[in-house]
Amino acid sequence: MTCKTLLSRVPLLALSLLFVVSLSHTGMLADTAARQTAAAATVPVGGTTTGVLRLVTANGRPVDLNKFRGKAVFVNLWATWCAPCRVEMPGIEALAARTDTSKVAFVLISLDKNPEKALKFMQRQGFRLPVYFPAAPLPPPFNSQTIPNTVILSPDGHVAARYEGLVDYDTPEFRQALEKLAARP
Repeated sequence: MTCKTLLSRVPLLALSLLFVVSLSHTGMLADTAARQTAAAATVPVGGTTTGVLRLVTANGRPVDLNKFRGKAVFVNLWATWCAPCRVEMPGIEALAARTDTSKVAFVLISLDKNPEKALKFMQRQGFRLPVYFPAAPLPPPFNSQTIPNTVILSPDGHVAARYEGLVDYDTPEFRQALEKLAARP
Protein backbone atom coordinates (compact mmCIF):
# COMPACT_ATOMS: atom_id res chain seq x y z
CA MET A 1 0.00 0.00 0.00
CA THR A 2 1.44 3.37 -0.95
CA CYS A 3 1.78 6.25 1.48
CA LYS A 4 -0.76 8.28 -0.52
CA THR A 5 -3.32 5.43 -0.36
CA LEU A 6 -2.73 5.02 3.35
CA LEU A 7 -3.13 8.75 4.01
CA SER A 8 -6.37 8.85 2.02
CA ARG A 9 -7.85 6.23 4.34
CA VAL A 10 -6.79 7.83 7.63
CA PRO A 11 -10.02 9.83 8.16
CA LEU A 12 -12.18 6.80 7.52
CA LEU A 13 -10.11 4.49 9.66
CA ALA A 14 -10.18 7.05 12.46
CA LEU A 15 -13.97 7.32 12.17
CA SER A 16 -14.28 3.53 12.32
CA LEU A 17 -12.13 3.37 15.43
CA LEU A 18 -14.04 6.22 17.03
CA PHE A 19 -17.38 4.53 16.41
CA VAL A 20 -16.13 1.45 18.27
CA VAL A 21 -14.74 3.55 21.12
CA SER A 22 -17.90 5.63 21.32
CA LEU A 23 -20.09 2.58 21.65
CA SER A 24 -18.23 1.49 24.75
CA HIS A 25 -17.90 4.94 26.35
CA THR A 26 -20.30 7.79 25.82
CA GLY A 27 -22.16 6.71 22.74
CA MET A 28 -20.81 9.75 20.87
CA LEU A 29 -17.62 10.29 18.93
CA ALA A 30 -15.40 12.18 21.30
CA ASP A 31 -11.74 12.11 20.31
CA THR A 32 -11.43 15.18 18.12
CA ALA A 33 -7.65 15.03 17.80
CA ALA A 34 -7.77 11.54 16.27
CA ARG A 35 -10.20 12.80 13.61
CA GLN A 36 -8.01 15.63 12.30
CA THR A 37 -6.60 14.95 8.84
CA ALA A 38 -5.08 16.94 6.00
CA ALA A 39 -7.92 15.96 3.64
CA ALA A 40 -10.83 16.97 5.87
CA ALA A 41 -11.05 18.85 9.10
CA THR A 42 -13.35 17.21 11.58
CA VAL A 43 -15.17 19.58 13.86
CA PRO A 44 -15.70 18.69 17.55
CA VAL A 45 -19.27 17.67 18.23
CA GLY A 46 -19.48 16.34 21.79
CA GLY A 47 -23.16 15.41 22.01
CA THR A 48 -24.51 18.28 19.94
CA THR A 49 -28.12 18.01 18.89
CA THR A 50 -29.22 19.33 15.55
CA GLY A 51 -32.15 21.53 16.47
CA VAL A 52 -34.66 21.94 13.68
CA LEU A 53 -33.39 21.71 10.14
CA ARG A 54 -36.19 22.59 7.76
CA LEU A 55 -35.77 21.45 4.19
CA VAL A 56 -37.79 21.29 0.99
CA THR A 57 -37.76 18.59 -1.65
CA ALA A 58 -37.22 19.19 -5.35
CA ASN A 59 -41.02 19.38 -5.61
CA GLY A 60 -41.21 22.06 -2.90
CA ARG A 61 -42.64 19.77 -0.20
CA PRO A 62 -41.44 20.58 3.32
CA VAL A 63 -39.27 18.01 5.11
CA ASP A 64 -38.03 18.12 8.69
CA LEU A 65 -34.78 16.27 9.38
CA ASN A 66 -36.55 14.63 12.34
CA LYS A 67 -38.36 12.50 9.71
CA PHE A 68 -35.23 10.33 9.68
CA ARG A 69 -35.12 9.65 13.45
CA GLY A 70 -34.37 6.01 14.17
CA LYS A 71 -31.81 5.86 11.34
CA ALA A 72 -28.23 6.99 11.15
CA VAL A 73 -28.26 10.04 8.87
CA PHE A 74 -25.51 11.07 6.46
CA VAL A 75 -26.09 14.78 5.78
CA ASN A 76 -23.94 16.36 3.08
CA LEU A 77 -24.04 20.07 2.26
CA TRP A 78 -22.77 20.82 -1.23
CA ALA A 79 -23.18 23.06 -4.28
CA THR A 80 -22.61 22.65 -8.01
CA TRP A 81 -20.10 25.54 -8.04
CA CYS A 82 -17.95 23.73 -5.42
CA ALA A 83 -15.30 21.60 -7.18
CA PRO A 84 -14.52 19.41 -4.11
CA CYS A 85 -18.26 18.80 -3.71
CA ARG A 86 -18.51 17.52 -7.28
CA VAL A 87 -15.45 15.30 -6.75
CA GLU A 88 -16.91 13.86 -3.54
CA MET A 89 -20.40 13.12 -4.92
CA PRO A 90 -19.66 9.84 -6.80
CA GLY A 91 -18.24 8.35 -3.59
CA ILE A 92 -21.33 9.34 -1.63
CA GLU A 93 -23.57 7.83 -4.31
CA ALA A 94 -21.51 4.60 -4.27
CA LEU A 95 -21.59 4.47 -0.45
CA ALA A 96 -25.37 4.80 -0.49
CA ALA A 97 -25.67 2.03 -3.07
CA ARG A 98 -23.73 -0.31 -0.75
CA THR A 99 -25.53 0.70 2.45
CA ASP A 100 -28.79 -0.57 3.93
CA THR A 101 -30.95 2.52 3.44
CA SER A 102 -33.59 1.12 5.76
CA LYS A 103 -31.07 1.88 8.54
CA VAL A 104 -29.11 4.80 7.06
CA ALA A 105 -30.63 7.88 5.39
CA PHE A 106 -28.68 10.00 2.93
CA VAL A 107 -29.64 13.67 2.90
CA LEU A 108 -27.90 15.79 0.28
CA ILE A 109 -28.55 19.48 0.85
CA SER A 110 -27.77 21.71 -2.10
CA LEU A 111 -26.75 25.26 -1.26
CA ASP A 112 -27.17 26.37 -4.87
CA LYS A 113 -29.23 29.54 -5.21
CA ASN A 114 -30.95 27.97 -8.22
CA PRO A 115 -32.36 24.54 -7.25
CA GLU A 116 -32.89 23.64 -10.90
CA LYS A 117 -29.13 23.82 -11.48
CA ALA A 118 -28.50 21.28 -8.71
CA LEU A 119 -31.20 18.94 -9.99
CA LYS A 120 -29.86 19.09 -13.55
CA PHE A 121 -26.34 18.36 -12.27
CA MET A 122 -27.57 15.27 -10.40
CA GLN A 123 -29.51 14.09 -13.44
CA ARG A 124 -26.57 14.62 -15.85
CA GLN A 125 -24.29 12.64 -13.57
CA GLY A 126 -26.82 9.82 -13.15
CA PHE A 127 -26.98 10.27 -9.37
CA ARG A 128 -30.13 8.93 -7.73
CA LEU A 129 -29.94 10.26 -4.18
CA PRO A 130 -32.62 12.81 -3.37
CA VAL A 131 -31.60 16.44 -3.14
CA TYR A 132 -33.06 18.76 -0.54
CA PHE A 133 -32.83 22.52 -0.19
CA PRO A 134 -32.78 24.67 2.96
CA ALA A 135 -36.18 26.18 3.75
CA ALA A 136 -34.78 28.32 6.59
CA PRO A 137 -31.37 29.39 7.88
CA LEU A 138 -29.20 26.39 8.73
CA PRO A 139 -28.93 25.72 12.48
CA PRO A 140 -25.73 24.56 14.14
CA PRO A 141 -23.98 22.22 13.34
CA PHE A 142 -24.92 22.64 9.68
CA ASN A 143 -24.07 26.33 9.31
CA SER A 144 -20.42 25.94 8.34
CA GLN A 145 -18.49 28.37 6.16
CA THR A 146 -16.89 25.37 4.41
CA ILE A 147 -18.32 22.95 1.88
CA PRO A 148 -18.44 20.12 1.34
CA ASN A 149 -19.60 19.68 4.89
CA THR A 150 -20.82 16.31 6.13
CA VAL A 151 -22.61 15.73 9.41
CA ILE A 152 -23.25 12.17 10.60
CA LEU A 153 -26.20 11.80 12.97
CA SER A 154 -26.89 8.90 15.29
CA PRO A 155 -30.36 7.30 15.22
CA ASP A 156 -31.38 9.46 18.20
CA GLY A 157 -30.53 12.64 16.27
CA HIS A 158 -27.24 13.55 17.96
CA VAL A 159 -24.17 14.53 15.97
CA ALA A 160 -21.74 11.63 15.85
CA ALA A 161 -19.18 13.20 13.49
CA ARG A 162 -18.69 16.19 11.26
CA TYR A 163 -16.31 16.59 8.34
CA GLU A 164 -15.41 19.79 6.51
CA GLY A 165 -13.69 19.38 3.17
CA LEU A 166 -13.26 16.62 0.61
CA VAL A 167 -13.46 13.04 1.93
CA ASP A 168 -13.64 9.67 0.16
CA TYR A 169 -16.56 8.02 1.95
CA ASP A 170 -16.76 5.01 -0.36
CA THR A 171 -14.63 2.62 1.68
CA PRO A 172 -15.56 -0.60 3.46
CA GLU A 173 -14.32 0.84 6.76
CA PHE A 174 -16.53 3.90 6.59
CA ARG A 175 -19.56 1.87 5.51
CA GLN A 176 -19.06 -0.57 8.38
CA ALA A 177 -18.72 2.27 10.88
CA LEU A 178 -21.87 3.92 9.53
CA GLU A 179 -23.81 0.67 9.73
CA LYS A 180 -22.51 0.06 13.25
CA LEU A 181 -23.78 3.51 14.27
CA ALA A 182 -27.13 2.71 12.64
CA ALA A 183 -27.40 -0.45 14.76
CA ARG A 184 -27.20 1.51 18.02
CA PRO A 185 -30.43 1.55 20.02
